[in-house]
Amino acid sequence: MPGRRGHAGRWDRGESGYMARVVQKYGGSSVATAERIKAVAARLAAARDAGDDVIVVVSAMGDTTDDLIDLAGQVSRAPGGRDLDLLLSTGEIVSSTLLSMCLRDMGYDAVALTGQQAGIRTDSFYSRARIVDIDSGRIEQELRSGRIAIVAGFQGVTHDLDVTTLGRGGSDTTAVAIAIAVKAAACEIFTDVDGIYTADPRVIPTARKLDRIAHEEMLELAKLGARVMHGRAVELAELFDMDIVVRSSFNDESGTVITRGEDMEKDAQRIRGIAVDTDVAKVSVLGIPDRPGIAHGLFQPLADDNINIDVIVQNISHDGITDISFTVSRDDLAKTLELVEGACQALGAADVLHFANLAKVSIVGTGIQSTPGVAARMFGALAEPAINIESITTSEIRITCLVHEDDANRAAQVLHQAFELDQPEE
Repeated sequence: MPGRRGHAGRWDRGESGYMARVVQKYGGSSVATAERIKAVAARLAAARDAGDDVIVVVSAMGDTTDDLIDLAGQVSRAPGGRDLDLLLSTGEIVSSTLLSMCLRDMGYDAVALTGQQAGIRTDSFYSRARIVDIDSGRIEQELRSGRIAIVAGFQGVTHDLDVTTLGRGGSDTTAVAIAIAVKAAACEIFTDVDGIYTADPRVIPTARKLDRIAHEEMLELAKLGARVMHGRAVELAELFDMDIVVRSSFNDESGTVITRGEDMEKDAQRIRGIAVDTDVAKVSVLGIPDRPGIAHGLFQPLADDNINIDVIVQNISHDGITDISFTVSRDDLAKTLELVEGACQALGAADVLHFANLAKVSIVGTGIQSTPGVAARMFGALAEPAINIESITTSEIRITCLVHEDDANRAAQVLHQAFELDQPEE
């Protein structure tokens, strides 16, 4: 019998244990050393002893992915996407096989599976692939045999069996997708922090851990720079109504539950968190004709290359001419400029400028747009220390300001104080 949902999206022990099917994901810091791998194995053994089916997704050990990227750069000026993804996928395979060896040495039957062996099928966008399907047959087979299934995260294969990777934080997405595929009650994400905080505690020591947060709020925080959860993982969880529990692998604290928003109506019209994203580059297209189809002609090539666009601002047209600015990841800047400059020649734009010294600072919370005074309070807080705002975008649950990168942490600190996020929840 699976575990039962409790209040506010929590889940508690059923008669036969915490839940019949456990999906856990461990990040790079959680498996960074042999001792940490042994500690993870002990957690998995405890879950197995409780009678649960156990599926675990692991990231690469510590800084392995960065080390492999550096190594590729030493042998090639421009590593090809296919070869680079194949290389990077080995980091998670190392983690999964070492964890399997450790569990077997402890007397527990375990099996390590690559993304392909776990049935994870993706599209063919190297380094940023998306999962299109999971055939969980092999995982189910291993569980029926009484084994702990250990899946290498961050990877899958295309229809042509080429290995792909899912981008930074992609193991979160792997874990949530598998939890959905095997119909688990929830997905536990183990990391090096105790849960989701109102802000990055390394920047704001008074940041407070949240007991729970809505999917849509966490999705905004993840997209806007909060690094604890991968945005696509939260997006999947919201779509399939899957609870995620973010916990530390270094202690036994309960963590933060990411759950359905309708369970949290009493928290409406409250700021839940501050996010800072310094991985921001701004592109401005100047002197572009203001006529139907221009925006499509500008952005379609970026969409075709799977480049994410954010903070789009179009100026008021004068004499049929306008300017359009938008932000992308700094890693995507070079490719974006190449595509935009090609499009602008066809569209008749006057010039293309770019800036890579900006950051996004955002406040996130349900009901922001319908609550008078929130925007004024935010802008007033930033004005006091003379932090200049380059541009502003809003949605139902967030307000984002583009500021100079040097002002980003200070902006987060004054906003955290202005909205009293260090105070306990009522």
